[in-house]
Amino acid sequence: MRALRILLILGVVLGGIFVAVDRLAVNYAESEVATKVRASQGLSTEPQIDIKGFPFLTQVLAKELDRVDVTMDGLQTEAEGRSLTVGKINAELYDVILTNNFSSATATRAAGTAVISYDDLTRAAGDKDVKLAYGGNGKVKVTGTASVLGREITQSVLSSVSLKDGGRVVAVRADSVPGQGIPGLEGMIRKKIDFERPIGGLPNGLKLDKITPVETGMEVAVTGANVELAG
Repeated sequence: MRALRILLILGVVLGGIFVAVDRLAVNYAESEVATKVRASQGLSTEPQIDIKGFPFLTQVLAKELDRVDVTMDGLQTEAEGRSLTVGKINAELYDVILTNNFSSATATRAAGTAVISYDDLTRAAGDKDVKLAYGGNGKVKVTGTASVLGREITQSVLSSVSLKDGGRVVAVRADSVPGQGIPGLEGMIRKKIDFERPIGGLPNGLKLDKITPVETGMEVAVTGANVELAG
């Protein structure tokens, strides 16, 4: 009995040591991955990395992590050559394969959300006479100014936002534009406030899946396969 008690105590102690070592290892790995993601994506601050699953060390030996959660701010993408800042991305990456002596990693699948502010979208529109803001009820308020017969006419309309070309293009189109009885005015205004912008520069493997106007900006659902996490 005495020997059994000693073995049980020893097992508990060794188990505690293993857990402590395992947690130290996962904390170190999270820090290293955060540094790599920051460098590869050109972020101004380090992202938050949370490696799920226990024990971590056995996952490392198998070179496959069950799940990794990533939160990053300030990702720079492009819209027709113009810089577009994504305010925040929350991504869940599953079945992350570690390769090249742990120097790179690829997630088999991913899902998450991103937010793009209206100010950043306004800059991406590329027209100083156009401004985007929240219009309520899932709409965007777009204000544009056009010159007609020497007059500057400004219109604010509610627009719908959609994704085209497999989630690679954001399209903004006014539901209706008052013509004010002036021939050709609607077309002139639409040239200002209706636009499509291809989005590039997202991490390899991620794509836009759904876009919804909310008060804080455009909320975008992202999905992906074979997403490069680091390397």
